[in-house]
Amino acid sequence: MGSYSPTNIPSEPPQRRHVVLFPFMSKGHTIPLLHLSRLLLSRGLNVTVFTTPANRPFIDQFLYGTTAASVVDIPFPQNIHPEIPAGVESTDKLSSVDERLFYPFALATRHMQADFEKALGSLPRVSFMVSDSFLWWTLDSATKFGFPRLAFYGFNNYAGSVTRFVAQNGLLHGPESDNELITLTRFPWIKITKEDFGSSFRNHSPEGSEFLMNVVGAVVNSFAVVTNSFYELEPVFVDCWNTESSPKSWNVGPLCQLKPKSVLQDDKPVWIEWLDKKKVEGSRVLYVAFGTQAVISSEQLQEIANALEKSDVNFLWVIRKKESYTWWDSEFEERVRGRGMVVSEWVDQTEILNHESVEGFLSHCGWNSAMEAICAGMPILAWPMMAEQPLNARMVVEEIKVGLRVETCDGSVRGFVKAERLEKMVKKLMEGEEGEVVRKKVKEVGEVARKAVEEGGSSWRTLGLLIDEVCSKEN
Repeated sequence: MGSYSPTNIPSEPPQRRHVVLFPFMSKGHTIPLLHLSRLLLSRGLNVTVFTTPANRPFIDQFLYGTTAASVVDIPFPQNIHPEIPAGVESTDKLSSVDERLFYPFALATRHMQADFEKALGSLPRVSFMVSDSFLWWTLDSATKFGFPRLAFYGFNNYAGSVTRFVAQNGLLHGPESDNELITLTRFPWIKITKEDFGSSFRNHSPEGSEFLMNVVGAVVNSFAVVTNSFYELEPVFVDCWNTESSPKSWNVGPLCQLKPKSVLQDDKPVWIEWLDKKKVEGSRVLYVAFGTQAVISSEQLQEIANALEKSDVNFLWVIRKKESYTWWDSEFEERVRGRGMVVSEWVDQTEILNHESVEGFLSHCGWNSAMEAICAGMPILAWPMMAEQPLNARMVVEEIKVGLRVETCDGSVRGFVKAERLEKMVKKLMEGEEGEVVRKKVKEVGEVARKAVEEGGSSWRTLGLLIDEVCSKEN
């Protein structure tokens, strides 16, 4: 009889690495992690995305037909604040996104930990997790289950490095006025104001301080920071972060570049059909959108409408529900019919920005929107409104020079904008020489962004190195 040695025993195929993704309950935080899921799946990893019941339909629809990611929903805590009704499980559903409601909402997510860990216990072995930096408590869960946690940062290295330097040097508590320019000695070509950071950042409420301490503490103790940017866009700030901060920032974006190309559909949305007509006419269109979080007063909304009407520029304006404003001129849309279109629905922003008729983007400069514009080669008219958006606007306009900036009445970062000033800047972007300069520049940067995520590009290589490094800790 022949011998039977261990080398004759058929070996079982190695188990595929398994990654858990857990986005914060906000569309702007969720979408880039859903793009990341496609990246990880393309590298041969299994992916499980965690969410809540009310957010699950959006995630299922976003991923439908494009990935094999699994989705698990766990309950969101109820009765967390008198002004947050049951069933509100995303920040874009809050009546206000200021700290009065945001911090109670964000802090309440820690009550999901028990259900999260119960679900983890039923999953195949997890190699590592990428969770939003706002979900600080997931670090404890990862530690308990013995796998690394990577923190996802929704902003760029420029904003991170500038904020870190400002905080370490107490620049927000100096003698300067709120709108006085302050030179950063670490980056002497950069000048900021206290208003770039907003009052809530400078003077946290007790809940705000608790949230910030939790988030920063968990990030510092995480394995890595995953950043939706690419090295060539901000090499000075990537290098600064990685030599002076911990953990290391791994730049794997632009994640929006990884979205599958849309298949031709018979039933196009009406706004795409409208843009198609503008393309046939040879008309340039300004896309106007301020994200899902920005709260715009009825008075400011009226100034925007007046500016767009008087500018004679073609525009597609996406706003939150019109009925939520005390001012809305029912005849406005009729007066601009044929030249302007107003949409109050969820739209595919990347599809709009990549449409051949769109030639400019009036934006709040949320980082997702800025990256989508850069990838589309779309010049930006920056109008920051909250969070780190003023720093993003400085980066877009002053650092990488792919946009212009809206002028406020008092010259401040967050001031009121009159129709005349907005009309002037809209015309500069769409018809002026300055607009052509930034349009040429952003197309150059967009080409670099495309190459970064292609095989062999900087972000493509970075992701491979990150997967190998984090999985080397698995055992």
